[in-house]
Amino acid sequence: MPPLRTALLQSSGRPGSVAGSVELLADAARRAAATGARLLVCPELYLTGYAIGDDVPRLAEAADGPAARAVAEIAVRHGIAVHYGYPEREGDTLYNSAQLIGPDGTTLANYRKTHLFGDFEQRWFTPGGQPVVQAELDGVRIGLLTCYDVEFPENVRAHALAGTDLLLVPTALMHPFSFVAESLVPVRAFESQLYLAYVNRTGPEGEFDFTGLSCLAGPDGIVRARAGRGEELVTADVDLALLADSRAANPYLRDRRPGLYGSLV
Repeated sequence: MPPLRTALLQSSGRPGSVAGSVELLADAARRAAATGARLLVCPELYLTGYAIGDDVPRLAEAADGPAARAVAEIAVRHGIAVHYGYPEREGDTLYNSAQLIGPDGTTLANYRKTHLFGDFEQRWFTPGGQPVVQAELDGVRIGLLTCYDVEFPENVRAHALAGTDLLLVPTALMHPFSFVAESLVPVRAFESQLYLAYVNRTGPEGEFDFTGLSCLAGPDGIVRARAGRGEELVTADVDLALLADSRAANPYLRDRRPGLYGSLV
């Protein structure tokens, strides 16, 4: 099975303008597909912007709303799966969500962030209740988390135990927390033996200053692609053969002793 070429779009989109962000996404999808990528991953709340304050209710959409349909058209046009963050509305309830749309335009998975960070998120969003959401793409089992979720090792280990090969983590990592992208993310990939795509916003936005430093880390803890601080599109391969070899050489999942860990819950 050939590796899954994965593109990471480090961008803050066009805060406050879903149409503007979709336009940028369309160009990124075109460029990513030209490299042979089959998957494009965007940051947290990419479609609307993160620092949108009281505009959250106005900009939030249903999982199958107009923005999702626009992204599906882009995916079909370029033959690439697209994963993006957005504020989801279900009735009167709002979620910080991420959705994966396949290259044929079908929705493969929708994930609602389970660990909300800071006053802004806790004011506007309801935490999701499903810790492991997965989909299949080109033989790769893909899992979804968002930003702060990955900083809880239990979340990543739950995905590893459920068979996730590639964990997608759109994020809005801000200063002064660069160590999360630089150090924590590669360690998470190694300790749970999976690939981890961590895709950040960049630059100042409202009261925040996002660090960039998006990366795709392998199960050996080696970063296969790393963006800088500005807008950037980077690509790297997810190789299931390498993943199998790494899991055989680093048998953390096999050597676990769950009976000793009861105090964790």
